[in-house]
Amino acid sequence: MPSDRTAYILKVYPRFSETFVVTEILAREAAGDDLAIYALRPTTDSRFHPQLAQVQASVTHLPRAHKLSAEWEVFARAHAELPDFGTRLGALMPLLVRLDPSDVAQGVDLALRLRRDGITRMHVHFASMASWCTAIASALTGIPFTVTTHAKDLFHEDVDRVVLREVLARASAVIAISDYNRRFLLEEVDPGLADRVALVRNGLELGRFAYRDPRPVGDPLRVLAVGRIVEKKGFDHLVDAVAALRAEGMPLDVRIVGEGERAAELAAQVQRTGVDDAVTLLGSRSQSELVAELDRADVLVAPCVVGADGNADGLPTVLLEAMASGVPCVATDVTGIPEAVHPGDDATPATGILLPSEPAGLAGRVADALRRVADPDWPRVEVARAARALVERDYDTTTQAARLAAVTAGATR
Repeated sequence: MPSDRTAYILKVYPRFSETFVVTEILAREAAGDDLAIYALRPTTDSRFHPQLAQVQASVTHLPRAHKLSAEWEVFARAHAELPDFGTRLGALMPLLVRLDPSDVAQGVDLALRLRRDGITRMHVHFASMASWCTAIASALTGIPFTVTTHAKDLFHEDVDRVVLREVLARASAVIAISDYNRRFLLEEVDPGLADRVALVRNGLELGRFAYRDPRPVGDPLRVLAVGRIVEKKGFDHLVDAVAALRAEGMPLDVRIVGEGERAAELAAQVQRTGVDDAVTLLGSRSQSELVAELDRADVLVAPCVVGADGNADGLPTVLLEAMASGVPCVATDVTGIPEAVHPGDDATPATGILLPSEPAGLAGRVADALRRVADPDWPRVEVARAARALVERDYDTTTQAARLAAVTAGATR
């Protein structure tokens, strides 16, 4: 009986914005799991986190066939090497006819490589293109797979629900990163998944985020925001909030970390609203640089919204990093965020300030929240300690990776 060897199938590896994937892989390797990584697209990132150097798994970058002749060459090899290739491929037709032919060929190529490399299980992040190729490879080889669903792969208007249901139906287990996502999967995608959806939260390597009680707030209030500069991050609402507070005379030092398609638009907004002396757009930062940014911040703001295309955040990793570090957070009630940042009640202490995410009036609500944070009477230490305790309980990567490994080990479908 061959030893277990798990393949991680990723659309792009490495990807600067997906630190949770590297964190998970490192935790599983630390627990003794034998992993291999297969990437379907080359990275276009210009910067990489140093933690990548710690990953021991082999990395295979699969070529993508761009000509029909190259696709047929892959099919010919599969016909020669994979038992019952024609029959198995034919049974996949309801899925294949909805996919790009080059993705189908890449799924077949993946099947060949997995079989040669002695892979016994597969795990894929995002129920989108990488999962399509994984489902094809699984059907052709009999190697079971599990899939972690996130946000854009579920909520975006371009999601093909037929393909999504087909892929999830073929998975041995489906991972939801939040209770919200689990409910969405069962209520909006497929109620038949009830016995195969497992909750495994994205985790943090807590040792890399040392907690300290937050310092008393001085002048100016030091505000940090981190993420890709895209609609769903809501950074435009933060800039409008800064403009309103500056008009009142409140001193602010706001630093926004990230790159993205709306970076030029955001920079223009900063200039237009006259807050360029208070708002600094830093571009991307490495993990160690981000830790330094957290250390200087009085508050982290994540004014997330649901985009016009339906896209929404699952739970920004930087919120967890700030909570682990003792930086109070202001966030909105998008998808899984309220499971980490909540205002507290009679039974549980507050772990941050949570705002309604509707775009109308959001800038005003962010401004109000920043006034509260700047108030010396606001219980910043109590909130920060409660936030750290929640992260330790629910988002420790060692615990969550072990949970995922157990789910993957039970994948026999």
